[in-house]
Amino acid sequence: MSSEHAAPVASTLCVGETMIQLATSSGRPLTSAPDLDVRVAGAEANVAVGMAHLGADVEWFGRIGADPFGTRVLDLLRERGVQVDRAPADPALPTGLYVKDVAVPGSPVYYYRRGSAASALSTDDLPALRLPDRRLCHLSGITPALSASCDALLERIVRGRTGAGPLVSFDVNHRPGLWSAASAAPRLLELARASDVVIVGRDEAERLWDTPDAAAVRALLPGVPEVVVKDDDRGATVFTGTGEVFVPALQVDVIEPVGAGDAFAAGYLGGLLAGYDAARRARLGHLMAALALRHIGDLPPLPEADRIRRLAEGTTDDWAARRGSGLHELEALL
Repeated sequence: MSSEHAAPVASTLCVGETMIQLATSSGRPLTSAPDLDVRVAGAEANVAVGMAHLGADVEWFGRIGADPFGTRVLDLLRERGVQVDRAPADPALPTGLYVKDVAVPGSPVYYYRRGSAASALSTDDLPALRLPDRRLCHLSGITPALSASCDALLERIVRGRTGAGPLVSFDVNHRPGLWSAASAAPRLLELARASDVVIVGRDEAERLWDTPDAAAVRALLPGVPEVVVKDDDRGATVFTGTGEVFVPALQVDVIEPVGAGDAFAAGYLGGLLAGYDAARRARLGHLMAALALRHIGDLPPLPEADRIRRLAEGTTDDWAARRGSGLHELEALL
């Protein structure tokens, strides 16, 4: 029996591209930097790692190249508690990569992902996903922009479910470098409307769909059971079938914003699987995002999960006090 079929089926599946990031680290720009740091990065993988840290049973699925970079991706995810046994290594296509020029204002990014192994994801991969055996499948708006076959796979995941099948969470995650707002807006809206949990930034939704506030986003997605609208460092509004709740974000000194959105999704979805109420789910999301903001790189080291979860407990007043107290408890975790 192959390892793919022998591997246990994790209750949560994250599907998408994981790449290699090459980043300057010497304080000098790419034009003169003597070396580059090598890291693993990818929205769905970031979510998988965060959820695994919080105790969820998680698998990542995507295509990587049969190359050293692909091996590095799989090794790192395994080390962080994510199952990867069903992810195929493509002998003909490479693992995608991008270069980040940290020394330049704005940290510009240069992608080398066209023709990557991940762009070959297709409906042929559906049997390996084992969707009827999952509790949750997490997707993002990055994947449909990679290729027509990637888009077709997401279509089948979100619309091909029958009685058996997972909840689908969808982080809109529009990347202007992959497709324009005009091109992306209708497709991302279709995918969002077919999902069970949608996570989107307020400014992102405004850019795509001309929605001025969280209530307008909710009105655009009336049939989605759960909609989470993030509003930068102000907080997040969660809409469910029983109402809405706004949870303010934690105030931290930002070292790097990259990965914070994925960290929020990991905390929120981890709380959902744990049975937390909407407010506590959002608090856990904010805590994970704050920890990401305090580190460089997509996958920062994380403190013990129980310590993070405890900070998400308590009343609304407890959270308000924690938010404005200088975050001594959070800083103690770092």
